Amino acid sequence: MFGIRLYFVKRFLYKLKAKARYDNLPRARRAFERGVGKLNKPFGGFTYTTVDINGISAEFIKAPNSAPDKILLYFHGGGYAVGSTNTHRALSSQLARVSGTTVLSVNYRLAPEDKYPAAIHDGAAVYQWLLKNDYKAKHIAIAGDSAGGGVTFGTLAYLRDNHIEMPACAVGFSPWGDLSMSGPSYQTNKDIDCMLILEAFPIWAKAYLGDADPLSPYASPIFHSMAGFPPILIQVGSEEMLLDDSRSLAARAKSDGVEVELEVYPKMFHVFNAFFRALSEASRANRKVGRFIGGHLG
Repeated sequence: MFGIRLYFVKRFLYKLKAKARYDNLPRARRAFERGVGKLNKPFGGFTYTTVDINGISAEFIKAPNSAPDKILLYFHGGGYAVGSTNTHRALSSQLARVSGTTVLSVNYRLAPEDKYPAAIHDGAAVYQWLLKNDYKAKHIAIAGDSAGGGVTFGTLAYLRDNHIEMPACAVGFSPWGDLSMSGPSYQTNKDIDCMLILEAFPIWAKAYLGDADPLSPYASPIFHSMAGFPPILIQVGSEEMLLDDSRSLAARAKSDGVEVELEVYPKMFHVFNAFFRALSEASRANRKVGRFIGGHLG
C-alpha cells in the first residue's frame, strides 16, 4: 500500500513540476499561495492566532496537547521567494501535535523585494522577541524546511555571533544550506527529483542574494563554523537534489563538535514530511521529530 501511495504522490508532483513557471517569481508566488494554500486549512480543535512582531507577521499554532511555554519557532520553505504561514499550516500544525509544543510560524521577508540577509534578521528578531516575552531559550526549538532550513541555520549562526542565548535544539527538513549549489546531488538527482528544478536554483538564489556572495556565512552555512550550535536533527530524501546540502551540514556540525543526527529516507523526495496524510514514512519521520524536540525541551 505504501508503495502505491508513494507512486501516485510522485506522479502528482511530476505533473506540477512540468507546469512550473520558475522563471517568473511573482507568478510562482501567486500560484504557490493559491494552490498549496488550499491543502493547508486549519485543523479542527487547534487554535490559530495571528501576531505582529515588530512588523513581522507570524502565527501561533496550538494543538490540544500543546504546552503554552514550549515553542517551536518555524520557518517555511519556498526558495526565499514564495511560501507563507498559509502554505505550511498543515505541517506546522502536525509538528505542534507530535512535539507537544506551541508552534510560532513566521512570515519572514521574501525575495526579490527583500534580499539577503533580511530573512535571517527576521528570524533573529522573532527569536529575541520570544526571549523578551518571557519564553526561555531552553524551552524553544527552531526548525524549517528547504529555504526555511537555510533560515534556521543562518539564524543560529547570527545568534551565536551576537552572543544571544541559543535555543534548545534545531531541526532541518531538506534544508537549503548551499546557495552555490556545489553538491554532486544537484546533478546526480536532477532527473529523479520529482519536485525541484535544477535550472531554477541559480535564478532563485540570485533573487535572494542580489550582489551578496553565495558563500556568505548566513546564506551557505555548510562553508562556515557551526561551533556552539545546539543539538540538530536533519531529515532528507534520498532522491532530492538537496541531499548533499544535508550531508554537508551534518558533516560540518559534527566536525565542529555539535551533536547532530542525519536521517536519509530512501525513495523520498523534497520535504516529504509535508505529505504525512498520504505517506506513512512521512508520519514516522514527523513522530521522530516530535520525540527529538520533546526530549530536548523537557
